Amino acid sequence: MAKEHEYSKDQSLNIAVLTVSDTRQLATDRGGDTIRKLLQESGHQIITSLICKDERVEIQHAIESLTNDESIDGIITTGGTGLGFRDVTVEAIEPYFTKKIVGFGELFRMLSYTEDVGSKALLSRAEAGIVKEKVVYILPGSVKAVQLAMNKLVLPELHHIVHEITKHRSH
Repeated sequence: MAKEHEYSKDQSLNIAVLTVSDTRQLATDRGGDTIRKLLQESGHQIITSLICKDERVEIQHAIESLTNDESIDGIITTGGTGLGFRDVTVEAIEPYFTKKIVGFGELFRMLSYTEDVGSKALLSRAEAGIVKEKVVYILPGSVKAVQLAMNKLVLPELHHIVHEITKHRSH
């Protein structure tokens, strides 16, 4: 009888990285670079890397394209999560969530508070959820925030989450 929580942490997952910024290009995309480096160091494949403007429609087109790509297991976004008028990543992506991973944002803010930024953590709108059987993480744009999220939350549970949302396929 198979174990209920059986999945391979050695499996390489196919991840897309989406940077949301009005000012970044690939050469200056430090948040995206950090995500890509940490994913590759963990044995994952970067399927595609995109940069789009902090425009709701542009972000939604990118998410629709990435979630329709069957080769992609997950999407990690960086940028556009602040409280500024132009920060619309959360508003653009959240309506696509079929399930929200509420604990991700809660834990990220708790870790940010205790390990780094103190009460400024309440300004973070980091989120995660499921869109078309893909996990989607919405991370802040700062390198320190990306490192914290990736090392403490995303990478330790990425295999488990992908397994949970796709395990019905093997039945």
